[in-house]
Amino acid sequence: MRDKVTTAAEAMAEVQDGALVAFNFWGPGTPLHLMRALQERGVKDLTICTNNYTLRADILREQGAVDAAILLPQTRKIIVAFSGVQQEDSSASVEIARRVQEGTLEIENVSHGLFIERIQAGAMHLGGIYSPIGIGTSLEVGKEKRVINGVEYIFQEPIVPDLGLVNAAKADKFGNLVCHGTARAANPIIAMAARYTIAEVFEVVEPGELDPDAIVVPAAFVDRIVCIPDDDPHSRERRIEQTLHSVKYRLQKMAEAEAEAEAARGGKS
Repeated sequence: MRDKVTTAAEAMAEVQDGALVAFNFWGPGTPLHLMRALQERGVKDLTICTNNYTLRADILREQGAVDAAILLPQTRKIIVAFSGVQQEDSSASVEIARRVQEGTLEIENVSHGLFIERIQAGAMHLGGIYSPIGIGTSLEVGKEKRVINGVEYIFQEPIVPDLGLVNAAKADKFGNLVCHGTARAANPIIAMAARYTIAEVFEVVEPGELDPDAIVVPAAFVDRIVCIPDDDPHSRERRIEQTLHSVKYRLQKMAEAEAEAEAARGGKS
């Protein structure tokens, strides 16, 4: 097996316009370093497939926080399970609304379960799956439906990403990955399904140094390994700082909203 360790720029060199890109975006396990590298690659007309498209406030983005909207200028379609795009403190929210109205951006909503199952179907080389989720809602519009054993189902096509961006705690040079706790998230299934998978890690070790029982993603599913530099804006320490800043900001906004509500209730009495 070959050494797969490289730089983010070199790993991204194979990514082309129009790619379907999948990544986990939900706290721990988010490939922030690779998302920035994809932005710098400059490819366009991307389809972004992610479980979460919650936007950061502009003030947090100015402090270095990253959300999926850093790829918005390069994106033509978003496949997402949770979309928190209506936020007054995010200019990206206005941009998304404008582009959807203009028809230059498409948003396809899926449930969290279907997000994973459709990628799983892609990983298993299945032709698709039938699911009852969405029956009687707008999610069934334009989809094939079938009754099986008296139950109505919607046919869901598999998702096979051209590019999978994953995050892990540690890798060996062959590409075996170790994830810790909830940072595992959707990373393993994305790595399995993608035609080309890049993994960002905080530590790289020699082959044989990883406990085989601790390996979550086998090397067969990983094409390139990028070790995040200690001084990177998205190093382990900086991510903790950004998370604390985000939590503090949201708690402050919640307190302000509660104070305004309390003042309004007092005014009515």
